[in-house]
This record gives sequence, structure tokens and C-alpha cells, in this order.
Amino acid sequence: MEQKDIQQLQEEVRRISAPLQLIRTEMGRIIAGQENLIDRLLLALISDGHVLLEGVPGLAKTLAVKTLAQTLDGTFSRLQFTPDLLPADLVGTRIYNAATAEFTTRIGPVFANVVLADEINRAPAKVQSALLEAMQEKQITIAGERFALPEPFLVMATQNPLEQEGTYPLPEAQLDRFMFKLKIDYPARGEERSVVERMAHPAPPAAAFSVAKLQDILDARQLVDKIYIDEKVIEYILDLVIATRPGRRNELSSRQNGANLSELDGLISCGASPRASIALALAARGMALLQGRAYVLPQDVKDLAPDVLRHRIMLSYEAEAEEIDADAVISRLLAELRTP
Repeated sequence: MEQKDIQQLQEEVRRISAPLQLIRTEMGRIIAGQENLIDRLLLALISDGHVLLEGVPGLAKTLAVKTLAQTLDGTFSRLQFTPDLLPADLVGTRIYNAATAEFTTRIGPVFANVVLADEINRAPAKVQSALLEAMQEKQITIAGERFALPEPFLVMATQNPLEQEGTYPLPEAQLDRFMFKLKIDYPARGEERSVVERMAHPAPPAAAFSVAKLQDILDARQLVDKIYIDEKVIEYILDLVIATRPGRRNELSSRQNGANLSELDGLISCGASPRASIALALAARGMALLQGRAYVLPQDVKDLAPDVLRHRIMLSYEAEAEEIDADAVISRLLAELRTP
């Protein structure tokens, strides 16, 4: 890409990213701390992805996604997953009208710009799978009739890591549909003080102002595709993903000669799929746009790798016995693989 093209692209990035900065600022006014959660939600939205959150109750997960919809003046739906939930409760169903002797279609709450699938692992597989078509094809099929979902469309699903009794773990095929898996921890003391000052009132907090339009997100999606990503950065992304696959490390680039990954042998039973490479490249481009850059840095890839890969790596029994989690494996990969 020529210097003139980079300059023109940089000017377009400044213009398109301005509404995104307004969204970040407005969400920060409502939510104390959780900057990483806010950034990843925005990043998934402009990269056409979805987010899986894991964290204890009370960490502003619902407030964050609801506030995001408010800042965009978009529609928001909360789906509380329970064991007795049916797929029709999510996507809709056909209703018989006795007065007209005809069937009509009643669409479900999944038809919204921002959808919160709360405690998704509390519903059985047939309900979880009802979201698959929505997340991947951006449509729903009811009685053979297809209905397009609104654009933009974002699913944020949550899991409670504390209570696992009576839950239905998400299958690997559905986990792979989420661009990010985030682990949300308790806020720092100063952040929690701000939470108390803002939220400890009998009246509910004021809703966020609409500071951007849905079209701003669609414009940002088109620009994400134009963000420059160097060949060396793409090779680095491929190295990261391939290094998670047992028996395939001979396909690493020559740049990674000398990387000591033998400690990972036996810890990974199944590595990340090509969808991880796609998600990492898309997210890195989106990160550059959020930060007002027309090009991707290797550091963007390193910052995003844990959130993109942690739910796509299946650990072996040996790793579980040694209490080694996916984050530890990813940290080892980032430390050993040479950055361009």
C-alpha cells in the first residue's frame, strides 16, 4: 500500500472511529471500570462477531450490553436461559388464528440488534443450538420460512463459573462461533467505590444517551475490511494458531525456528480451528480502527490472542490434572513465538 493510500485511509479511520469513541465515553459514564469488556463488545460489534462472558453475578455484564444498545439507539433483548426453555421461546413460532383460520408467524425476542443470552449453559442443547443459525447465518427459519435478523446483530452470552450443577456445557462447535471468550473479574477497590457512588440509590440509574447510529457500526464494518495488515502479521497469526495443534508444529514459519514448545506436548488434545485465524485477523483490524490507526500492529494480535483462543483450545486430562488452564498455554505460546 502506497503512502498516499495510507494517508487517505488514516483520514477515513479518524472520521469513522469518532462515533465509536463517543460510545466508549458514554458507556464509561454509566459503567465504572470494565474498560476491557466495553472495548471487546465494541470490537465484536464492528467485526461482526459475538462474545461469551464468564464471571460471577453482579459484575455489570447485563448493564454493559444494555448500555451498548442504548448508545446506538438499537433494540435490546434479554433471554434468560432455563432448563424448561424451548427453541420457540427464542426464535418464535407459528400461531393459529381461529378467527381467520390461518397460521401467522410470531417472531421471538432474538430479533434485536443486541441480544443477551443470560446463563446460556442452563438450557439444554436443543435450545442452545437455536442460536446457531442466528449467530452464523443472521437469519431464523420458522416452519420453512426464513426471516432475516436486524443489522447489526450481536449476541453476548454469559456463563456462571460457580454453579455447574444442572448445567449443559456448550459444545465445541458452538463455542467456536463466539469471536471472544472473556473472563470478568472483580473490580479494583477504586472502581468499586465509583460503582457504589453511582448505583447505591433507590431510583434506577439514568439510561445512557444515544450518541451514535446503527449505520455508524455498519460503516465501521466496511472500513475494518480496509485496515492494512502486513503479511508478516498474518504469518504471525497463523503461527499462533498452528502452534495450538498437536502434531502440526512442523508447519510453523521459518521465523519460529528455535521456539521451544515441547512443554505443550501432551497438554493440548485439540487445537484451534481456522475460524480462530479469521477471528484473530478481523479482531486485530477492528482493534486498529478503535485506536484510530489504519494499520495493524503485532501487539494488537498479542493483546487479543487470549480472548480469541481460550475457548478454542481443548486441554488434555494431563493439563487438567496439573491444573493448567488455556490461558497458561496461550501465555507460553506468546512467550516462545517470535513477534515480527
